[in-house]
Amino acid sequence: QVQLVESGGGLVQAGGSLRLSCAASGRISSSAAMGWFRQTPGKEREFVAAIRWSGANTYYADSVKGRFTISRDNAKNTVYLQMNSLKPEDTAVYYCAADFQNFVPTRATEYDYWGQGTQVTVSS
Repeated sequence: QVQLVESGGGLVQAGGSLRLSCAASGRISSSAAMGWFRQTPGKEREFVAAIRWSGANTYYADSVKGRFTISRDNAKNTVYLQMNSLKPEDTAVYYCAADFQNFVPTRATEYDYWGQGTQVTVSS
């Protein structure tokens, strides 16, 4: 079992920054892929970024490339999402997810473990 707890959401003005954290516990291993997704009412959960615990490769949705950065601190079992130059369209509930396949998934249906989500609101 894997437990994920997100934090760091809040209200920010357009152009501002936030850093989300995802604290992981349980059966986390170097093979785990960690992803960030976001969801707004009435829409499907959307891929934002992903990283593997053991690797340096990162993956981003086109809509956040150059603005968001995913990183991890293995010693703290924590994954971060640094969000800069925020736009009102970034407003959503952000979720952290984990999976143990031998590749890094970018679809929500491929992740087995999810956090409870944290609200990010960007005002114009």
